[in-house]
Amino acid sequence: MTAVSATMVKELRDRTALGMMECKKALTEANGDIELAIENLRKVSGLKAAKKADRTAADGVVAVKVADDNSYAIVVEVNSETDFAAREPNFLSFVSKVVDKAFTAKQTDVAALMSGDLEAAREALVQKIGENIGVRRVQLIEGGVVAGYLHLNNRIAVLVQLKGGDAELAKDIAMHVAAVNPTVVSADQMPAAVVEKEKEIIRAQPDMAGKPSEIVEKMMVGRINKFLKESSLNDQPFVKNPEVTVAQLAKAAGASVTSFARFEVGEGIEKVVVDFAAEVAAQIQASKA
Repeated sequence: MTAVSATMVKELRDRTALGMMECKKALTEANGDIELAIENLRKVSGLKAAKKADRTAADGVVAVKVADDNSYAIVVEVNSETDFAAREPNFLSFVSKVVDKAFTAKQTDVAALMSGDLEAAREALVQKIGENIGVRRVQLIEGGVVAGYLHLNNRIAVLVQLKGGDAELAKDIAMHVAAVNPTVVSADQMPAAVVEKEKEIIRAQPDMAGKPSEIVEKMMVGRINKFLKESSLNDQPFVKNPEVTVAQLAKAAGASVTSFARFEVGEGIEKVVVDFAAEVAAQIQASKA
């Protein structure tokens, strides 16, 4: 029986991203043969992929696909745990398959999209790369003139829908959305809860203290209007020509913005920072239980 060393466990852990005790057990069963241990682990790839599902996948890429006639488009976010995995050719190939299927079927339900071959491909990729992989969200925009834009090595993706105009204008506005990150198309679309939250923040600002209520309300109106203009796509100065707003740019071309979608990799995901020493200690403790 070959003794299983810490170095061997580390190598198997690095290659599979599995837990220390799991790697030690696999090596013991394989008599220290790392390749055999990997082969045995891969035989239960479905189980291993499922066991990795609690790891946070907050990196990855976004992708878009636009119809040749610009009548519709799809935007997708696929997550990995690290930027390194997000650049891996097999991961990018998987992303392409996801986008193609979503585009062809106009499917935005992730569970339905992943049923069948795509889920099997995802599980195989998890085992191959050693990271949790997941399709997080899909959005379809259809009708009018739709164009897409990818930014920052596929980390920000935007779709813009116009009434009137052309694909070139829609793409220019999509570029603006990627850079400036508006919240809504127009100020009247801002959710009331967001406006109320902003009012709370304004009231708590130091220069409001001690002022009469009528002065506070007057200042409030000005600051809320400023907030809405800065957050609304139509009111923002166009990045390529700040002399005109996006609405003015569109109007000059006989168009108006109907909607947009902006995906940024990992937005809204709380990424867990793992303490390796604590993880090892926890696994050793668990093995003694």
